[in-house]
Amino acid sequence: MTAVILATACAVVYGTADFFGGLATRRSRVLAVVALSQLAGLAFILALLPVLPGAFQAGSMLWGLGAGLSGAVGLVLFYRSLATGVMSVVAPTTAVTSAALPVGFGLLQGERPEPMALLGVALGLGAVLLISQDRSGGGGGSKAAVFTALAAGAGFGGFFVLLSMASPDTGLWPLAGARISSIGLVLLLALATRRTLRPVSGSLRVIAAAGVLDMAANVLYLLAQRQGMLSLVAVLVSLYPASTLLLARKVLGERLHAIQLTGVVCALGAVALIAVA
Repeated sequence: MTAVILATACAVVYGTADFFGGLATRRSRVLAVVALSQLAGLAFILALLPVLPGAFQAGSMLWGLGAGLSGAVGLVLFYRSLATGVMSVVAPTTAVTSAALPVGFGLLQGERPEPMALLGVALGLGAVLLISQDRSGGGGGSKAAVFTALAAGAGFGGFFVLLSMASPDTGLWPLAGARISSIGLVLLLALATRRTLRPVSGSLRVIAAAGVLDMAANVLYLLAQRQGMLSLVAVLVSLYPASTLLLARKVLGERLHAIQLTGVVCALGAVALIAVA
């Protein structure tokens, strides 16, 4: 039950972080938002290291570094797929892939959830697909965009899988490693493309909030994964778009489509099934 609570809280915080990130990208450059939000997340995790101490282990740091690279590559590919495809295809493809990869990895590692929990996993994956639908675009997008979206989802899923390989005795050190490697990759990308990382005036607070919340969600994920099965935790965490949608509805007055509301209901059902299993 502890893992379910932590993973559900993680999904809520991830979704809130995405909401703030979305607000920031409306005001500032995308690459600046990514780089500065990750710097804010690094500062946050470094402050937390003494609070949740762990033993520094080179092997676990390597897993963390690999996770950071995987997540950063996934983010770059995600934006690339959005630039060449349609949101209504790219978003659900990426979301379901990012959830399915750790689920499959957990099952291959020998995890055997109860039948009720497996039903919750199936419902949860369906919920991610429904919640991520965006009816604002038309058409299906190019095949290249779909393949790029699949690769982006694999990058995000790889982040969860690689972090799960780190030893629980290392505390939050793997997350510090993940953030260091992802920041390094983003800075190299900025240098290679000669893009400025200077944010638009007035956007820094929102960017920092997005980064801190994202790292807080990473902490919750790491704690949840250490308390429960990866195949269940990953599905619960992947329901984060639900909180983003609800915040957009409440704060910005954005209209939710019936298919998305159905997804939110399915998400609640998935959490309930996994919790009682």
